[in-house]
Amino acid sequence: MGDKMTLSVISAGFGRTGTLSLKLALEEIGFGPCHHMKEVLENGASQVPLWNAAVAGKPDFEAIYKGYKAAVDWPTAAFWRELAAAYPQAKIILSTRSAESWYDSISQTILSTLTAPDNWPPPAVEWFNMVLKVLHRSLGPTFDKESVVAAFHAHEAAVKAEIPANRLLIHSARDGWEPLCAFLGAPVPATPYPRTNSKEEFFQLMKGADGL
Repeated sequence: MGDKMTLSVISAGFGRTGTLSLKLALEEIGFGPCHHMKEVLENGASQVPLWNAAVAGKPDFEAIYKGYKAAVDWPTAAFWRELAAAYPQAKIILSTRSAESWYDSISQTILSTLTAPDNWPPPAVEWFNMVLKVLHRSLGPTFDKESVVAAFHAHEAAVKAEIPANRLLIHSARDGWEPLCAFLGAPVPATPYPRTNSKEEFFQLMKGADGL
């Protein structure tokens, strides 16, 4: 492998389970840069076609994650099974929260944005179309509450069933540094665990899509 960087941490948790906080936390303890949907938004020209190919069954993970040490959030979470196999040395995190609070968060942010294509800024239409395909891959064909919550539970159950316990950390943002650092063999920082990506910040992030 030489000095080629490879993913050493992969989060299987869906977006809105504290993934931006987890990205910042991993970067703070030496597992950066960390891939997150924010990176896809900021590097749309190169990332969107790669993810479209991945959804079509032709993933090039080496190109997608070139230069990254870790990956969290969607689109990564939609490919957790393939990634766990492609990077057998990588540790897997399942970022989580209660299904009810997760649904409230995703329905008011990602789903409300994705299901209103008339409001998509023209430069970002390709990005939104890709995100829609990725979310269908994770959540199924419909985005009604019952289906989406069922998909969340099924996803978490599958990750817990398929990833060996010694390779998996189930982590919610409120668990903070200790379990994460113990799992990754990193010292616990003196700074507070990152708290970020409230609904307001999500919509700030979406403003970035206007300029894609």
